[in-house]
Amino acid sequence: MPSPLRRRSVVAWALYDWANSAFATTVMAGFFPVFFKQFWSAGADPTVSTFRLGVGNGIGGFVMAVLAPLIGAAADRGGARVKALALFTVLGVSMTAALYWVEKGQWPYAVLFYALASIGFSGGATFCDSLLLDVAEEPEFDVVSAYGYSVGYLGGGLLFAINVWMTLSPATFGLPDAAAAVRVAFLSVAVWWAVFTIPLLLFVRERKATTPLPLGSALRAGFRELWTTLRHIRQYRTLMLFLVAFWLYIDGVNTVIKMAVDYGMSIGLEAKSLITAILVTQFVGFPAALGFGWIGKRFGARTGILIAIAVYTFITIFAYWLDSAQEFLAMAVGIGLVQGGVQSLSRSFYGRLVPPEKAGEFFGFFNLIGKFAAVVGPLLTGGVALVTGNSRVAILSLVVLFLAGGVLLCFVRDGEARVTG
Repeated sequence: MPSPLRRRSVVAWALYDWANSAFATTVMAGFFPVFFKQFWSAGADPTVSTFRLGVGNGIGGFVMAVLAPLIGAAADRGGARVKALALFTVLGVSMTAALYWVEKGQWPYAVLFYALASIGFSGGATFCDSLLLDVAEEPEFDVVSAYGYSVGYLGGGLLFAINVWMTLSPATFGLPDAAAAVRVAFLSVAVWWAVFTIPLLLFVRERKATTPLPLGSALRAGFRELWTTLRHIRQYRTLMLFLVAFWLYIDGVNTVIKMAVDYGMSIGLEAKSLITAILVTQFVGFPAALGFGWIGKRFGARTGILIAIAVYTFITIFAYWLDSAQEFLAMAVGIGLVQGGVQSLSRSFYGRLVPPEKAGEFFGFFNLIGKFAAVVGPLLTGGVALVTGNSRVAILSLVVLFLAGGVLLCFVRDGEARVTG
């Protein structure tokens, strides 16, 4: 039987992970936290800049969390998930490019553009996730989902490596200094994201379960479907149990992704060492994500997720005591081994639970849970850091989230029958 990874639609779908991962690496995890603290929030107390960054992450997460299920339901009824992905991508690309023009000390503009870019990133990712059901059959979900994340790690890591080179040797690229290199890096992310989205727009087609509706009718029908789903949510007990578990453990994962560099700087580590560690995470994540695809296929997605949660718990405890660049690098390697795995297997596990005709709506709920986690986690760590003045204390709160999520996940059967509605 031919490998699904050779199908044009699967490759085009995976290239969207390659495209938007540039934002996740260069902007979200890499340069934005450093540049925000040293350039846009220059002169502010570190705990204050951490709080501002947490607010920026929280605003974008909250807006997308509220809108995602409604937009997803409307896109389902309109047969327009690919079009919706394109619209959110345009928002993310344009706002990422806009960061280039934000001057030193203008942190409110940086927060605004970053929050809007994050909404574009999250919206595009939501519809990309839902399209897994259009490019793969159910037995292929784990492998195809892992393939997407692994390609994302490779693409995001490749551009990030070039961007790091730009900051370390700006003269090589005809740039006056590292600050100019970082701003050009934001532009490069926008171009990368836009160009590698094109294959998905050309080659991925939705399996339309109903006759597509015009935009206005689709929005009204989407709202009615969403309201019906909310009123009958008790039908989906297995799915809801998974979503609660997912909310808890992905809260910790998202917080690690978004705040790790800020945490390292808060405890006195050099920015160059932290950026190098993030780069290592990307290239470790490429083969590791593929490995978790095999684990999901061989032992079940739930088992793979639980392994990743256990590793994250250990990493979080380890982070409390780390005090050197070498230890931060070791932590980054550990994160790289499981980050793509927990994300890809969560996506494929959830894909088995949702009805295909409601993929956009239900993956909107999936995104809602993930984004509310992105609201709570950064605000929690930022708030604790502000109140206690100790970033190490804040990081320990994540252990509770990983443990609680793992326990609840144990009650969700791997391969549970897909819900209907």
